[in-house]
Amino acid sequence: MKAVVIGAGVAGAASAIALRRIGAEVTVYEAYPDPAGPVGAFLSLAVNGLRALESLGCLEAVRAAGFEVDRQRMWSGRGKLLGDVPRGRRAGDPLRSVTLMRADLVAALRAEAVRLGARIVVGERLHGPGGRLPGFGAGAGPAGGVVDEAVAGADLVVGADGLRSTVRRMLDPDAPSPAYAGLYGVAGIARDVPEAGPGRTFNMTFGRRGAFAHLPAPDGTVWWSAQIADPAAPAEIKLGAEELAEVFGSEAVPRRILGATERIDAATLFHVLPPVPRRQDGRCVLVGDAAHPVGAGQGASMALEDAIALARALHSASALHSGSGLHSASGLPAALAAFEGERAGRAGKLARAAAANRDAKTAGPLASLVREAVMPLVFTRVYTRSTDWLYDYRPGALPQ
Repeated sequence: MKAVVIGAGVAGAASAIALRRIGAEVTVYEAYPDPAGPVGAFLSLAVNGLRALESLGCLEAVRAAGFEVDRQRMWSGRGKLLGDVPRGRRAGDPLRSVTLMRADLVAALRAEAVRLGARIVVGERLHGPGGRLPGFGAGAGPAGGVVDEAVAGADLVVGADGLRSTVRRMLDPDAPSPAYAGLYGVAGIARDVPEAGPGRTFNMTFGRRGAFAHLPAPDGTVWWSAQIADPAAPAEIKLGAEELAEVFGSEAVPRRILGATERIDAATLFHVLPPVPRRQDGRCVLVGDAAHPVGAGQGASMALEDAIALARALHSASALHSGSGLHSASGLPAALAAFEGERAGRAGKLARAAAANRDAKTAGPLASLVREAVMPLVFTRVYTRSTDWLYDYRPGALPQ
């Protein structure tokens, strides 16, 4: 089976690994010159994402590139502890959440994909003339470039091209577009801040104008992310550490961390995407943020899960249709339909949880007072009941 993957980020590189594991010929096309590189800030992988990495054969490489985090603590802007729970896991789980730079995760996945025989081509973008993918029926039009020609000749096309997915729009010209979520973020690195607290701990402070996350790293630095509530999307995010310190001027620990900042790594607008009605059509399929940008610290983990679920569905269909293979009229379409059915419910449930998480960060002063009074009483019990389904997920094994 000849597979073309559009996008070489987390979802695309993971898909390349998984598809190689089931014997597909895989070429990944990335629009940017380097599919990893020093792009983006840090991210965290909960245990469901780590189990997916284990299935992909990348867990130890990713662990070596980051650091483990044991606890998650939630704070009010006045420094009151609102909750203290295991970070990204059940209390008894031997796995620990891992935090690392996005670029390092992509680099580890890309290295494994190449080791397994996938080809990654950078600096080549999918155009898709006529508003549809080449070879996808009436109105497709002629190929428009290197990637378009590869797509036209592929048995399987995996759209792993993110929030503003070209593949999604070409599958369905009326597909929903992302909208500003009322938050924008800036992330950076500070150093030598005793007020940041103990290591192996993720901290979230709910401030007056947004939320502030920070994690003390083993090397003495503090990794932080400021998420600022603003109903109007700024045309350009120009805030540096000094301006952010003024935004979080009422929150002592965030203000101190921002004052000790060495560098800014990333600035981005946060977006939401309505449910995507068409995620596959029997030859093309969407994975990761192209299909369901979930947020809540689970974007990378969901992309990793998608890659494994897709490969397992294809592998199962190949065994079921061994006489005619995945190129039969029922093989590949049935596999993609099974994949979509398996993933839609889980991604939808997480999207609803992410919306509640986002609403908490944009709450007004009255809601903040209610949260400060109620959260210490209920958070620990509610957290366990609301996340066990997420962390208990087992993605399953792939052929070696």
